[in-house]
Amino acid sequence: MLYPLRYHSHRSFGTADLIILAVVVIIAIIISFFTRKAIVRRKLKKAPLRSLADFKHGETAKIVGRVEFVDEPLEAPLSGRECAWYCVRIMQSHGKSSSTLIEAEDKCRFVLRDGDKVAYINDNTIKKYIEMDKRYHSGTFEDAGPRLEAYLKKHDKKSQGFLGLNKSLHYSEGVLEKGEAVAVLGKGEWRDAESLGLPREYGVVLSITTSENNPVYLSDDPDTVTVHGKSS
Repeated sequence: MLYPLRYHSHRSFGTADLIILAVVVIIAIIISFFTRKAIVRRKLKKAPLRSLADFKHGETAKIVGRVEFVDEPLEAPLSGRECAWYCVRIMQSHGKSSSTLIEAEDKCRFVLRDGDKVAYINDNTIKKYIEMDKRYHSGTFEDAGPRLEAYLKKHDKKSQGFLGLNKSLHYSEGVLEKGEAVAVLGKGEWRDAESLGLPREYGVVLSITTSENNPVYLSDDPDTVTVHGKSS
């Protein structure tokens, strides 16, 4: 007796597939564990928290304060927001892959206020994670707006490519705005405001610097600025 041939539309999921899947998952976990965002958040969430009123001279701990401009604020290039610090990243898609077209940042002087006291980051060795909370896109059916186009031009880039066709671009921007809660981890020393080049009216200021070869850590991530279950 002849039996009809049976064809399988897909092969079974074997041991080799499981091993490959496990390796991919492990690599993804390792990469996510060591990203800048993960490192900064982990450091800040584990650090002991001090109010500025309780911060001891020479202590290393985390403080949470609200941004207060010292200099004239910057204008964030993509959103136009007033800020003390901005980060911009523009990526170009190439089918299944992408590349960084522009990555830039700038900051002005600012302090972090907690009650009637302020802290000032007096160090340039800062490891930060600022939330990229504004996102834009331009591509085949969507032209880049005037502000996006102007920023690309400033960096000698264009939103259009071959034959005037739009490139597939993804724009993201993060800022530290006035009044925004920010967490900072570092060594604090109480110093006279004028010795730090700050206005006299600030009085005595907590100067935050690196500690034992560790950088200053900074973030506006909600999980890092939470105090006793509530956002600062």
